[in-house]
Amino acid sequence: QVQLVESGGGLVQVGGSLRLSCAASGRTFSSYAMGWFRQAPGKEREFVAAINWSGKSTYYAGSVKGRFTISRDNTKNTMYLQMNSLKPEDTAVYYCAASRYAGTYSPSEYGYWGQGTQVTVSS
Repeated sequence: QVQLVESGGGLVQVGGSLRLSCAASGRTFSSYAMGWFRQAPGKEREFVAAINWSGKSTYYAGSVKGRFTISRDNTKNTMYLQMNSLKPEDTAVYYCAASRYAGTYSPSEYGYWGQGTQVTVSS
C-alpha cells in the first residue's frame, strides 16, 4: 500500500506559478504510476497529468499541456506538479493518486489517493 499527502497549494494571481508536491509513504513508490487530478466545485474530477514509474513517460490533459510539468523523484518518494501561467479555470482541489497502470486517465484505475490541496487562481 501507499499513502499520499499533497502540499503546495494556495492562492495565486493569474499568470502566476505554483509547485505541488505529493509525498508518498512506503517502499514501493517507484513501482507505481502516478497522476494528478483536479476537481472544481460542482464538476467531476478530471485528469490533469500522469507519469510512469520511471518518470520517462508523461501524459497531459490538453488544457494544461505546455503550462504544467509533472515529475517524480523516486529517491525522495515524491511527485511534483509545476504549474505555470495559471488561469482562473485552473482553480480546483488538486489530488495526487497512484496506479498500477501507466498512462491511464481514468480515476477508477487509481487505487490510492491523497486528501487534496486547494489551488485558487484570482483574476
